Amino acid sequence: MTPDRFFSLMLLLASKDAVTTQELASALGVSLRTINRDLNWLRDAGLPVIAQRGRLGGVTMLPGPGLDLTRLTPGERDHLSLAGLDEKQRAELNASVESQRALSKIAAAQPRRVDELLPLTDVVHVDSRPWLQPRTSGTTPASLIGPVRQGRRLRIEYDSTRESCPRELVVDPYGLFAKAGIWYLVADCAQVPRMYRLERITTWREVDQPRRIRENQTLATVAAALVDQWEHHHAIEVSATIDQTQIERARRILGQRLVVQDDREKSTTGLRVTIRFPHLEDVRTLLPFGSTITVHGPVEARAHLGGLATDLARLYAPSPTS
Repeated sequence: MTPDRFFSLMLLLASKDAVTTQELASALGVSLRTINRDLNWLRDAGLPVIAQRGRLGGVTMLPGPGLDLTRLTPGERDHLSLAGLDEKQRAELNASVESQRALSKIAAAQPRRVDELLPLTDVVHVDSRPWLQPRTSGTTPASLIGPVRQGRRLRIEYDSTRESCPRELVVDPYGLFAKAGIWYLVADCAQVPRMYRLERITTWREVDQPRRIRENQTLATVAAALVDQWEHHHAIEVSATIDQTQIERARRILGQRLVVQDDREKSTTGLRVTIRFPHLEDVRTLLPFGSTITVHGPVEARAHLGGLATDLARLYAPSPTS
């Protein structure tokens, strides 16, 4: 059960004397099977939920030591629906204080017996940032979250690595997306979906127009499609042999772009692999592997690597003695 559905279900049960499973399913936009599974989950969690059959029956939340969601403000309930964010990311959204206050209210409503297990929040800590992540600059999530929630168009200045100077763009935001510790603005630009790294948005301002996003598209669906496109799109496919001692390092660096042809065909010369790159220039990623990787093709990939290696050799060649 997702956090937002959990709190919506609890609010529905707390606001009515009795409600049918069909009414709950319709209100939450899920199937009867899902509602019954959610209700079983609530009972297993020790909440006083009962169901009575018959024309006047329905699902009821009995008074008692259950979660008193009436104590939560609308803002606190809104912040609790943020799923998958660690404490640092909540702080970057200025959501940390209200989230902690809401969680403390819930914890106070559920006193722990001596023989119970320690709360998960006491024994599990999540940090989704990559290792050695540099301190970011540029636009912060907290500064953008307000305009994004108002559903306004934005005019941004974006400093792309593939452009010689920042570009000014008018975008229609779906929302903010955190992936591998990096924040992105997911938006349509001329009806084409894009992800913009916040640290590369140098300036921005609101446009006095409502956003114009595509019909039946949400932040979740657009972000998922963009991630899938980034992971599978490639313009060049490199065939290579890599030393067996470097294969795990290559997997960490190249991720899904690296495909091992067949582990069973190991030889003294290494493993045959295929590496997919979005652009020819991206083959420079292979330079740190030095002689532990041999590129067989295509010809343009070998030529580009050779040129890069020649430039490096020239740069670090010993200076002639006088």
